[in-house]
Parts: sequence; structure tokens; C-alpha cells
Amino acid sequence: MLLVSGLSGLGGCALGPNFQTPAAPVTDGASYTPTPLAARTAEAAGVVGGAAQQFVAGQELPAQWWQVFGSAALDQLIRAALAQNPSMAAAEASLRQAQESYNAQSGSLSYPAVNGQLGVAREKKPAASAGNGAGVYTLYNASVNVSYTPDVFGASRRTLEGAQAQLDYQRYQVEATYLTLSANVVTTAIRSAALRAQLQATQEVLDALSRQLVVIEQQFALGAIARSTLLSQRNQVAQLKVSLPPLEKALAQNQHQLSVLVGKLPGEGGLPDFTLDALTLPQNLPVSLPSALVRQRPDIRASEAQLQAASAAIGVATAAQYPQLTLSGSYGSSAANFGKLFDAETTAWSLASNLTAPIFNGGALSAKRRAAEAAYDGAAAQYRATVLGAFQNVADSLRALESDATALKAQAESDALAAEALALATQQYKLGGISYLALLDAQRSYQQAHVALVQAQAARFADTAALFQALGGGWWNRNDGAPAATRVSAAPVFGSQR
Repeated sequence: MLLVSGLSGLGGCALGPNFQTPAAPVTDGASYTPTPLAARTAEAAGVVGGAAQQFVAGQELPAQWWQVFGSAALDQLIRAALAQNPSMAAAEASLRQAQESYNAQSGSLSYPAVNGQLGVAREKKPAASAGNGAGVYTLYNASVNVSYTPDVFGASRRTLEGAQAQLDYQRYQVEATYLTLSANVVTTAIRSAALRAQLQATQEVLDALSRQLVVIEQQFALGAIARSTLLSQRNQVAQLKVSLPPLEKALAQNQHQLSVLVGKLPGEGGLPDFTLDALTLPQNLPVSLPSALVRQRPDIRASEAQLQAASAAIGVATAAQYPQLTLSGSYGSSAANFGKLFDAETTAWSLASNLTAPIFNGGALSAKRRAAEAAYDGAAAQYRATVLGAFQNVADSLRALESDATALKAQAESDALAAEALALATQQYKLGGISYLALLDAQRSYQQAHVALVQAQAARFADTAALFQALGGGWWNRNDGAPAATRVSAAPVFGSQR
């Protein structure tokens, strides 16, 4: 139509600020911490998780980062969680909703509204006005109506920019859910392995003490030792037995959490029993450059999208202060006989334009613009807080890995010394060289050292997973289309980037 074809040149510039992506924080080289990290962590040879780890600056993160732990069972569990977890499904549904909301706004704001109308009416004229004609008649009508509001001051473009930003926000929320879910499964599996190892270590010490108790009871029955020695051994065994139920409860609750993460009821079971020795500690750890972190963390990208939506809202509020032009037209026919409905003499058409300009509104429009500007300032502050939190996460994880390695090395040495001291004390006690209290101290020291060793081993695995999560998880390198976020195509954003 002539009306529609003549509207394309009426759009002017979009009012309000043009969004620009915030610059990455300026840092000193590739360092996240005030003092540079060592290139390699300490090594604790001879124990699970004791390998030295090397930090490789600028190396890309794998998309399926959890595979660096070398566990097929863990990989299968995470894939099941991504497919079955309700939080993941809810995030993907919200993304589809945002996509369709954008499509709806794009269609209604970018194109003229065209409506067709076909009707029939039975009417009766008053006798005084009927004249010589019939007082009762039938009227048929058919028409096409077109209306369009040219985007002269950019209100529609800013509205679509905000809708696109909301779509981007939901997309990055899917990626954040993907990353959080996979990291939670990894850390929960590691915690299960650690609790299982602590249970095993405690049970081994308990078995050894129980065997000793049998011997001590025999010696007491023969009058070879004092009753105080027997009571001390019984007390030691009882204390160890008391420590088992809390560990068993923690392991059971951890398994329940793992079931829920995978989208199962706690009672369904079927989960693998993870152990620390079945996991491989990655020796090369990729560390993204600080300048790249803001483009890799999904929470930062989501916060940036909210910032752009707030920027677009300023443009919408600004455009509302200017006149609005509406163009409309209709073409149709009206006849008393359906057969003559489309004859030339029954044709009618109209063209109209309407200009509406705000004159007085009690300052409401100006107040709305100031409110939009304040909302943008708040979104900018939230964006900065998100960036600061992300950099803290990475710095904390790097320092934790460095500290974990040193702690595990010291703990491995302590465990070895405690085991050697216990073996020597046991031999000396059998020969009568030391008192029972000395043996008891050696047993207690070994138990504490062995459980602490397990905890130190688990900390290295857990903090390694925390580093991958803090760096964004490598979602930008994914090419298998697993989450919905990678399957939804982004529509172009109106306006230049800030």
C-alpha cells in the first residue's frame, strides 16, 4: 500500500543514551591478587590429590570442565542433572518466554497494524425518515483498516532494545544456572567422597582399637594390667563409635542432595559411590586474563544486560516527552445487497493522521525520566558489585589452591609421621617399653592426622572445581547446543553499543 510504503523514511534518531559495554577493570597484567602467584603449587608425593598444579594464564577453559577430573561416573551424573534438574528446566522455559515476548513486541512495534472487517447488519429506519424507501433493510460492509505510529523519536526502538536486553539477561541466566548446577554436582560428589573416606579412616582406627581392646581385656582378666588401662581403652573405642553416626548422617544427607540435583527423589537411589582415589586432580589449571573475565562470567553478562535495559528505559521515558504521530487509513465497501458489495459505487476509503503532544501533565513525564535515570545508576552500581564479586571469587580460589597444596603437603608428612609413631609405640608397648597412656596418645594423634589428611585432599579437589566455576566454566566454547541458551538466536539490538 501507498500508506505503508511511505512510512519507512519517517523514523528519526532514537532519543536517550546509546548503550556502550562497560570497559573491563584495569589490572596489573594477568594478576588477580596483590602479590603474584607462584607458577606451580607445592607437591605432596605419594597421596591422592598430591600432584603439583600449574597455573596457565590465558589458556581456554573446556566447555565440559568437569571432565578434567577424569571420572566417567561424574560426567554421566552431571549430564543427567542438566537434563532432569527442575531449576535448569525452569531457566530454559523463562528464556523461551523472553524470546516470545520479544517477538511479540517486535511485531507490534516494527510494522503497521492491518485488520480486516466483514459485517452484516439488519436495520429499521424511523417512519418519518424512511420516505418512499423501505423502513427495514440489510447493510453489508467489508473494509481493511491500517494504523501505524512512526518511530520518529525512537520510543519503539528503545522499547525493543530493552526487550532484547531482557532476552539476553534470560539467556545468561540459563548459562549461570548451567554453571551453578554442574559445579554443585561436582562439589557434592567430592564431599561424598571425602565423607566416605573419613568414615573409612575412622572405621579402620576403630577396628584397630577394638582388636587392642580384646587383648587388653584378656590381660586384665589375667591381672596383668590395671583396670584404669582397660577403662581408657574402652573410652577411646566409645569415643570413636560416637564419631561415626554424625559422619554417616552427613554422608546420607549429602547423597540426598546429590539425588535432588540430578532430579531424582532421595529414595530412588542408583547414584555412584564416589571415592577420592577415583578422581584425578588436573595438573594444568587455565586462568583467564582479567580483561576477559567480564565477558566470560554469565552473572556479569546478565548484569550488563540489565544495565542496557535500564539505559533503554531512559530513551523510552525521554521519547514520551515528545509528540507522537499516528497514521491511519481504511479502504472498504458498504452496500444493501451483498452482490453489490464490491462494486465501484459502493467503495469508500479514508486517510487520517493524528499528532498528540504532551502540554501539561504536572511534571509526571519529567519525573518518570528522572526515575529511569536513577534506575540506571542503580543498575550500574549493581554491575560494578557483580564484577568486584567475580574478581574476588577468582582471587580467593587461586589463593585457596596455593594454600591447599601447601597444607596437603604438610598434612601428608604429618600423617606419615603419625603412622610411623603409632607403629613404633605399638611395638614398644608390647615389649613393655612405654606406658599405655603413651600408646593412647599415639593412636589419637594418628586418627586426627589421618582424618585431617582426607579433608586436605578433598579441599584440593573442591577448590579446583571452585576455580573453574569462578572463571565462568567455559560455556563460550560449547558447540554441542546442550543448554537452551545456545539454541536461541539473538535478534539485533537497535542503537549503538555503549
